[in-house]
Amino acid sequence: MTIPQFFQPTMITLEKLSDKSGAGLVCNDVNKDAQISGASPIESASNGQISFVDNPKYIKYLASTTATAVFCQEKYLEAIPKNVAALICEKPYDAYAKALALLYPSAMRPLSVTGEQGISKLAYVSDTASIEAGATIEAGAVVGRNASVGTGSLLLPGAVIGENVQIGRNSVVGSNATVVHAFVGDNVIIHNGVQIGQDGFGFSMGPGGHAKVPQIGRVIIQDGVEIGANSTIDRGANRDTIIGEGTKIDNLVQIGHNVVIGRHCVIVGLAGVAGSATLGDYVVVAGQAGIVGHSNIGDGAQIGGGSGVHGDVEPGAKVMGYPAIPANQWMREASKILLAAKRKKKKS
Repeated sequence: MTIPQFFQPTMITLEKLSDKSGAGLVCNDVNKDAQISGASPIESASNGQISFVDNPKYIKYLASTTATAVFCQEKYLEAIPKNVAALICEKPYDAYAKALALLYPSAMRPLSVTGEQGISKLAYVSDTASIEAGATIEAGAVVGRNASVGTGSLLLPGAVIGENVQIGRNSVVGSNATVVHAFVGDNVIIHNGVQIGQDGFGFSMGPGGHAKVPQIGRVIIQDGVEIGANSTIDRGANRDTIIGEGTKIDNLVQIGHNVVIGRHCVIVGLAGVAGSATLGDYVVVAGQAGIVGHSNIGDGAQIGGGSGVHGDVEPGAKVMGYPAIPANQWMREASKILLAAKRKKKKS
């Protein structure tokens, strides 16, 4: 192995890192011009690297860390050794994330595979497609008739852009991802293997068989959305499937037809949202949760992992379980069941 890591850091001084991340700098015995050349977990960080502590479980590593600087809350300042600088902030993980973006800008979105610029000779681009200057279409990618790709966007090998599809500016479509019957905004990341715009699961069911219902809607993906690998988003049946601005979708998520997802939602891996469900803004759906069709999930609601949501959820509510109930109620009931099981075991 000739290269120890895939992402090479950009060197930055400790003082500049403090300024850009918004964290207050307490140098201790460290020079403010010290060069930061990487980042690591608190227990393994070495000289020249930064780290963070946000969880009290990791405070024990502060005394022995050899990191150059650590992001932490002010209450932990006295636990920082004098040979380590403190980067004081209210939300250490958020500040650490900003620092990582400065140190590793190439890790912010999928990278070019072939290193080509412009349209590869090994790509297929329809004569009627519109490709803005500055877009890159790598070998093996396909762009259909009357499709458009904006400047700064990158189509990786094997990406397929269907007829009349629009890809905005500074967006990425990963390898073997397919985008059909969809309009995609600016600064969108579509990871490898994502499938967008295929048929929704629509059938008129009856005793003699199930008649296919043509799905004639679109998928609208607004600016700043990120969609994880191998996730699927069905096009609308008779209206549009919409993914709101800034929403982040994990790997292996299924979004059904006519679903409307608001702005800045988070949907974690293996979750499923059935057809015609509506999610408000800032909704969080944890892993393996399922939301039944035609449900309305209010702004800021949180759905616990593995939950089954069979109806509407009020704004700001936290629900868990199957069927989903208020999270505090679920925890009380789960505790009672556990205690009852322990008593029965003792009696037996």
